[in-house]
Amino acid sequence: MLAPRDATGPAPGVASVTVRADERAYGPAVAIRERLDALSRAELAGLVAVIVVTIVGAGLWYVRSLPRPVDVALSTAPSAPFGATGPPAPGALASASASMSATSAQLVVDVAGLVRRPGVYTFPAGSRVIDAIRRAGGPSPRADLSTLNLAAPLTDGTQIVVGDGSAAPVPGTPGTSGVAVPGSPVNINAATEPELEALTGVGPVTANAIIQYRTEHGPFATVDDLLNVSGIGPATLEELRPQVTV
Repeated sequence: MLAPRDATGPAPGVASVTVRADERAYGPAVAIRERLDALSRAELAGLVAVIVVTIVGAGLWYVRSLPRPVDVALSTAPSAPFGATGPPAPGALASASASMSATSAQLVVDVAGLVRRPGVYTFPAGSRVIDAIRRAGGPSPRADLSTLNLAAPLTDGTQIVVGDGSAAPVPGTPGTSGVAVPGSPVNINAATEPELEALTGVGPVTANAIIQYRTEHGPFATVDDLLNVSGIGPATLEELRPQVTV
């Protein structure tokens, strides 16, 4: 018959194992909690402060490490030359003044008459009448240069009229250098539109018709050829006769 087993003791022949309540059996979380419980309030506040500072520092470092957009500013103001940190040197001012003087010294001259390319041209100071004629393509076959002083210096705002020699300029007047003389007969083969409009009995339409006719048919042989121009009749021709020449 089996003997009854004591409910409070170990069974016969079975080794007894004592389990000790060791902190390692509960994992690192329990150990950390126990260490925190052992800290005083001052130590706990210092630990919290260290943790907060560490988190804030890590956050700032992360924010600063993020890429930032680059703003490119376009400036329309003229930039100063490299190395220019003060007022321009006297030499630079003198050079700029000389450049402005050279520009203002240019001569504007109207080359008209029997040249290949009549028009208004710009010349440097010191240019001569021959320079103006060459610039206008040279004289046409019917031109007579003997009445012009080809060596005369050009004057700003004047006109060089190359004729065929039928109307000689008055000696001692600017006409001897190829410049039209105010009050003298206007050469209808060389006159510009404003010069033709200045004639009595000629308006803008008639002046344009005269220029168009000589462009299409060549120079007028006589003053009477003006009758071939639209808008000029016998009465207008007689009014123009003392004012014009060919």
